Amino acid sequence: MEEFGCSDLNLWQEALSAYPSRIESLNKPNLVSLDDYYRNQLPPLLQHRNPNPYITTSELSKLMQWKLTRGKWRPRLLDFVSGLDEDLVKSASQRGFQALPDISKALSELTVLKGVGPATASAILAAYAPHVAPFMSDEAMEAALGNSKDYTAKQYLLFAKRLQTKAEELSSEEVTFTPSDVERALWSSVVGAKLLSSQSDPDSKTSKSKSSGGKRKR
Repeated sequence: MEEFGCSDLNLWQEALSAYPSRIESLNKPNLVSLDDYYRNQLPPLLQHRNPNPYITTSELSKLMQWKLTRGKWRPRLLDFVSGLDEDLVKSASQRGFQALPDISKALSELTVLKGVGPATASAILAAYAPHVAPFMSDEAMEAALGNSKDYTAKQYLLFAKRLQTKAEELSSEEVTFTPSDVERALWSSVVGAKLLSSQSDPDSKTSKSKSSGGKRKR
């Protein structure tokens, strides 16, 4: 699955199923366990807190560790969210989750938290509602929009809409693809391609993907 416009379900499924091994291939400390937490442990925790689901500060801190470990490490963001007031995180996340499927409103409720920009807010929403909101990763943004440096709410809404549409296109009675599945497949495909190029040319240093050097919270 080399590009976003690809409509071959098998290629998308291959990329998605390769996701865990691609996570391992990065050889980053704790990433495998953090990714398992983010994908498999956190979602049911959030969804079972009925009737007003929320995320706790410690859960948000661990989510941020996952986001920064899978992407680019920014320790100040981790410091910000780890120091957030428990009641503030609970109330903001409750309002954010209740706003869904209105992603724009949900995003604005979560980004009141210090250190939580649109990308981190998207990770929170994707953990709670993967069928609605995908995580705003550099790799998937680049694949879907051709631009991974604009971390605004407006850009996220465009990104989310494109991934929702692709998920609908790939889904059928036999197969369910969520927007979050699409994001993971895109990420997996990009990482896999980088891995292949580094293996085929061991003498060259793999160029790290450039991400925004700005100080805007993400």
